Amino acid sequence: TTQRESFDDIAEPVSADTKVISSKPQYTERKRQWHEIGKEEDKKVKLESDLDKAKEKKINGSASVTVIKHESRKKNEKTVPNVKKQKHTVKSVNEETNEENEKSESDDSLKEDEEEQEQEVVDGKEEESVRESEVNGETEGDVDLVQQENEQSVVTVEGESGRSRSTGKKRKVKGPVFDPKAHYSWKLCSTRSKHNYIPCIDNESGFGKFQSYRHTERSCPRSHLMCLVPLPHAGYGSPVSWPDSRLKILYKNVAHPKLAAYIKKHNWLVESGEYLTFPQNQSEFKGGVLHYLESIEEMVPDIEWGKNIRVVLEIGSADLSFVASLLAKEVLTLTVGLKDDLVDLAQVALERGFPAVVSPLGNRRLPFPSGVFDAIHCDGCSITWHAHGGKLLLEMNRILRPSGYFILSTKHDSIEEEEALTTLTASICWNILAHKTDEISEMGVKIYQKPESNDIYELRRKKNPPLCKENENPDAAWYVPMKTCLHTIPSSIEQHGTEWPEEWPKRLETYPDWLNDKEKLSSDTRHWKAIVDRSYLTGLGIDWSKIRNVMDMKSIYGGFAAALAQQKIWVMNVVPVHAPDTLPVIYDRGLVGIYHDWCESFGTYPRSYDLLHADHLFSRLKSRCRQPVSIVVEMDRILRPGGWAIVRDKVEILDPLEGILRSLHWEIRMTYAQDKEGILCAQKTMWRP
Repeated sequence: TTQRESFDDIAEPVSADTKVISSKPQYTERKRQWHEIGKEEDKKVKLESDLDKAKEKKINGSASVTVIKHESRKKNEKTVPNVKKQKHTVKSVNEETNEENEKSESDDSLKEDEEEQEQEVVDGKEEESVRESEVNGETEGDVDLVQQENEQSVVTVEGESGRSRSTGKKRKVKGPVFDPKAHYSWKLCSTRSKHNYIPCIDNESGFGKFQSYRHTERSCPRSHLMCLVPLPHAGYGSPVSWPDSRLKILYKNVAHPKLAAYIKKHNWLVESGEYLTFPQNQSEFKGGVLHYLESIEEMVPDIEWGKNIRVVLEIGSADLSFVASLLAKEVLTLTVGLKDDLVDLAQVALERGFPAVVSPLGNRRLPFPSGVFDAIHCDGCSITWHAHGGKLLLEMNRILRPSGYFILSTKHDSIEEEEALTTLTASICWNILAHKTDEISEMGVKIYQKPESNDIYELRRKKNPPLCKENENPDAAWYVPMKTCLHTIPSSIEQHGTEWPEEWPKRLETYPDWLNDKEKLSSDTRHWKAIVDRSYLTGLGIDWSKIRNVMDMKSIYGGFAAALAQQKIWVMNVVPVHAPDTLPVIYDRGLVGIYHDWCESFGTYPRSYDLLHADHLFSRLKSRCRQPVSIVVEMDRILRPGGWAIVRDKVEILDPLEGILRSLHWEIRMTYAQDKEGILCAQKTMWRP
C-alpha cells in the first residue's frame, strides 16, 4: 500500500474532441487498436470525477497538495525553442567564422522551417510514441511516487516540464528545461543485466522466484532511467583505438558468461590474454570472407561493393568478418543485433568500431525509413521469413531500395522452408538473380532483387499479399506494427527512392533530385564543415585518433557526419521522431541513421560511443519529455568512460546542464557563450566514486 502524495497524474477536464490518454501498468502489452470510442468517453468521465475529488481531498489529514509553479510567460508569447537566429560562436574556440556569419540567415530559416513542420512530419511516429508512453509513464502526470531504490536518484528535481497530451497542439511549457536550483545524487542501477543494461530492451517483471527476464519487443520501464549503469565487475579499460580494434579488443570490456561459451565453439574470435582477438584467416565462411564476397560479385556483376553498393544492413551480428571486409571496400554496414536470450554480438561489433544497433525483429517495424538500404544481408539465417504471412520479409521489402539486393546465405534448408520462401518471394515479385551452393564454404547463397517499378505488381495472378492502402505511410516506423502488405514503388520525382544514388564517394556531395529545397542541404553542409574544420578538430582539446564511434543526437541532413567524412570515424545520425523526416536524405548521401525519441533510452549497449554531439537537442525536447534530466543520464549510459560530449544550446540550458554533468563526475573541458547561445564540451571520467 502506498500513500498518494500528488495529484499530478490526474489530467484536467478535456473537451469532447480531445483524446484522453490513460495510465496503464508496466506489464500491460501496448495495444495498437485505438478504436474504442465508448471506453474513451468512460475515461473522460472518470478523469473529471477524479479531478473534482482531488481539489477537496487531503492526504491522511495533511495539508493540501502543493502545486509547483513555474516562471510565468506572457500569454501570447510563443514557447517554441530557439526561433531566433542561432549564432555559432566558436572558431578556434572563441571566434565566429566569416563563413558562418554569411550563412546565418539561411541557418535561421532552416531551423524555423524545422519548427514549423515539427508536428506535421511525424506521421504515425508521434502517435505511436504517445500511445507507448501510456505504459512508459512518460505522459503528463504519469509520475511514479514510489520508485525502486535503484531508480530513486534525484533528491530535488523541480521545474522540469511534463509531456503534453495528444491534443494536436504543441504544449506550451513554462519554466526552464533544467531547474537551476535542483540538486542531484545518484545510485547504481540494480538490474539483472547489471553492466549491460539496455532499459527498453531488457524487461524484468514479477517478483522473487516468479521473476521473468525477456528480450522481446521494445518496452520501456514505467519510470525514467535515473540510475547509473555500473562498470563491468573486472573493471573497464580504455578501448583499443582504431584501426587496431578491428583485430583485437579488451575482453573485460565485453565479458559475459554466454560470450565465453560462444568463444569455445567458434574459431573467428579467440581469447588471448587480456584481449579478444579476431584472426584474419578465420571466419564462419569456409574459404574466407573475401572468397565469399568475390563469389557474390561473380554471381551478380552489377553488385560493385563500395561504388553502387554503399549502405548495407546486416541482420544479426554473427561473424563480423563480413562487416570488416566490406568496410575495407568503402561499404558502410549497419548491424542490427537481434537481442534475445542467446549471445548477441552487437556489443562486440561496437567495441571493435563497427556500426550497430540493438533492436528486436518481432511485430514492429525497424526504426528506418522505406527504401534506403542498397542491400540487406543475412548470414546463416535461422529466421523463418515466411511465417505470419511473411511480415518479416515484407519489412525487408519496405526498407530495401527499389532494385536493391537481398542476400541470403543458409545451410541445410529444409525442403518445406525452401518451397515456402520461394512462393513468398515470387508473390512479392522479387527476382532471384542467383542461387548457388559454394563448393568451398558449403553455403547456399541466394541473391534476390526488388523490382524497380509497380508494373510487375499488376501482373500478379494472385494479389496476395495485397498492395498497401494509399494512406499507409511507408516511412512511419516508430512503434508502428509491421504490415502484411506491399508498399508501391515510388514513381513521382518528388518521392525518395525513384532513382539510384550516385556512386560513392560522389554520392556524399550529390543532393537528391527529389529534395525540394537543395539550398537548405547545401547550407547545412557548409555550416557544419566550417564548425568542424575550424573549431571541433582543433579547438576543443579532443584527441580524434581515439574517437571512432560518434553519434549526432539531432541530425538534420547529416552535415555534421559529412564534415567528418575524412576522419577515421563513423556517425550514427539520429533523427528525432518529432523533427522533420530528413533521414532518407541522410541515407541517399551514403550515411547511416535511425529514428528515435529521446524521451526514451536508445537501443544500444552501455559504453557504446566515443563522442556524442547534441545541437539544440534539449531546447527542442522541452515540450516533449517530462524529465529532460533523464536524457543526460542516458548520455552517461551510452558514452564510454573517457568519451566526449559536445552540446550546443541556449545558455539558460547549458548553465544547469554543467551542474548536472559535474554531479555525474564529468570534467567540463570548455564552455563558451555569446548572445545567449553557447557550447559546452565535457569528458566522462574513466572512474568515479
